[in-house]
Amino acid sequence: MRLSVEQKKLLENTYKDFVRGGANLDAAKQDELRAINKDLSLLQLKFSQNILKENNTYRLVVEAKEDLSGLPQGVVDAAADAARDAKLEGKWLFTLQNASVMPFLQYADNRSLREKIFKAYTSRGSNGTEFDNRANAAKIASLRVKKANLLGYKTHADFVLEKSMAKNSQNVYKLLNQLWTPALKMAKNEEKDMQALIAKEGNSFTLEAWDWRYYAEKVKKEKYDLDEEEIRPYLKLDNVRDGAFAVANKLYGITLTERFDIPKYHPDVKVFEVKEADGRHVGIMYFDYHPRESKRGGAWMNSFRKQSRDNGKDITPIICNVCNFTKPTGDTPALLTFDEASTLFHEFGHALHGLLSNSTYGSLSGTAVPRDFVELPSQIMENWQGDPAVLLTYAKHYKTGEPMPKALIEKIKKAGTFNQGFATVEYLAASLLDMDWHTLTDAKEVDPTAFEDQSMKKIGLMPSIVSRYKTPYFNHIFNSGYASGYYSYIWAAVLDADAFQAFKEKGLYDQKLAKSFRTNVLERGGTEDPMTLYKRFRGAEPSITPLLKRRGLL
Repeated sequence: MRLSVEQKKLLENTYKDFVRGGANLDAAKQDELRAINKDLSLLQLKFSQNILKENNTYRLVVEAKEDLSGLPQGVVDAAADAARDAKLEGKWLFTLQNASVMPFLQYADNRSLREKIFKAYTSRGSNGTEFDNRANAAKIASLRVKKANLLGYKTHADFVLEKSMAKNSQNVYKLLNQLWTPALKMAKNEEKDMQALIAKEGNSFTLEAWDWRYYAEKVKKEKYDLDEEEIRPYLKLDNVRDGAFAVANKLYGITLTERFDIPKYHPDVKVFEVKEADGRHVGIMYFDYHPRESKRGGAWMNSFRKQSRDNGKDITPIICNVCNFTKPTGDTPALLTFDEASTLFHEFGHALHGLLSNSTYGSLSGTAVPRDFVELPSQIMENWQGDPAVLLTYAKHYKTGEPMPKALIEKIKKAGTFNQGFATVEYLAASLLDMDWHTLTDAKEVDPTAFEDQSMKKIGLMPSIVSRYKTPYFNHIFNSGYASGYYSYIWAAVLDADAFQAFKEKGLYDQKLAKSFRTNVLERGGTEDPMTLYKRFRGAEPSITPLLKRRGLL
């Protein structure tokens, strides 16, 4: 009997998982491996729970109205609502949830309060309390070295990257370092602009990390006459979501219709049925967009049920997008920042990967692909979110219904590479920190603070920028599955910039190209080598040039 490509891949993966899972080890080593896996599971869970508890414990309570100076009214209203919920009537409450802390850092004129909440945010898991994660991180890293060695690998990165597009840590470091130099140079120029503005305002202090977002916003307004709060009224959450639906419809012909007869796990959640252009059922989609105490921060996609086939019968997927966008306040609907709108499109791209899968085996379907390939379907969607022609279709003022003015869209376009030095540097710093943790060859536990300090000193991270995630709250790599894989966002950014270049050349909704992307990327899951799939779509291996140009690094 001749096996299909998918059957061969399944057998190959099954054998590799058999070996990588330690099933070929003798009984004593299998017992040791089981003990390591058990300890890792408990430590990783504790690590994640500690972050959640730290987030929920910290409260910045503002009592004087003058301390709210600079903050947009929507942010103030949300803080007042949070205070009322906490029985602090007449006050304003800010938390470490991104929807609360980031606008505060971006707009609050009170520098001492910015410093206070920033230090609270960046010291999570390292305060010497019962929620301290430093020892947990050291133990996790040590156990991962032991596990890798037991399975025949020198490092945890060797174990993980064997099944990735990158293949090994040398290729990962090569890409990260290739981007680091131009990004750091750009960030230092951005820092000079902000330091000049500080002096222009008559101040003599040196720009600190808690000043960056605040002065970046001021420089953006001065350079491009662009204020984030000018954009937000046009990004009503429901409109942005419908904009993502419209893009998917134009590319792939699918429709999403809200259903009110399907059970929900929380009142904030909305449920949609996904259908093909001919009306055939594709799957069910849950959207869970607002923060609550029981939710961790960030944004992600879940597969409640993966697409597969059972004896010829289609098993359709049930997919969920989870985010943490600010809730509606009073008569004002949930309004997004431009970055949050990008996040919505991003997570919907992951959802499309799960929804449009066309595989026989659930273990190979949808997002069951290497970590550095899984972000391609999500990140490419961000390109449509910010495209001027697409913005005109969904970015409408929540009060008047008027589309976003072309002049404002033009300003957004001109500011497209603004602050990309900062954004790239803080991300690359976290990616390099991840790789440093997971290329350790000695299972001895190290001091996380000293280790991270040395890691950042080695790359020359400037004092005014902090790594996007510090070790004690780096949930991506110490619990959420991105260990040795946080680099994958930038790896996929190379892919998505190159892939979207094809759409820019042939048309945003070119049907032949869209069909090829659906067939070769979204439908295939992990049934073939990802580079083979990419080249089948693009006709060649990806070029780094489109990404460098998009970020202004070239």
